[in-house]
Amino acid sequence: MTDTPQTMHSGAETVLATAKASPARRAVGLLSLAGLGLLLIYSALTRSPDPVWQTVLVLMGLGFIAIAEVMRRATASAVELTEEALRDAHGRVIVRMDEIARIDQGAFAVKPSNGFLLKTNCRVARGWRLGLWWSLGRRIGVGGMTPANETKLIAEIIRAKLAEREAA
Repeated sequence: MTDTPQTMHSGAETVLATAKASPARRAVGLLSLAGLGLLLIYSALTRSPDPVWQTVLVLMGLGFIAIAEVMRRATASAVELTEEALRDAHGRVIVRMDEIARIDQGAFAVKPSNGFLLKTNCRVARGWRLGLWWSLGRRIGVGGMTPANETKLIAEIIRAKLAEREAA
């Protein structure tokens, strides 16, 4: 697979399972990042004696606010599992089912919170949706701000499809 994102064009494809960001986790994450950014800016404007530190704190504060905006946009989407692929709600293919080699949900797996790790048999396009999924090389992490029951359902369906594929 190339490093360019692919989108699925068949709108009639059946979605087997969906995982979207939990509203409570989304609110806590966004408020934490934006709050830290505002606190840094406030601190720079009221307590910083040195103009260099004042500039650094303001830039850091603006950076945290920017990250909060990236997270807000990313967590407005969802992860969907279809017969053909794992994709986001906007249609971007994260990984095709035939590219998945195995799935790892173990305690020692480097995976997102409440999520799972997919290992592929080929390199996949790099991507990241803060709080939902990431892909790098041959590894894809799904989860983060998603509820455990939703990601567990996706993982179990993928595991069943892999077992079905190996049996054939």
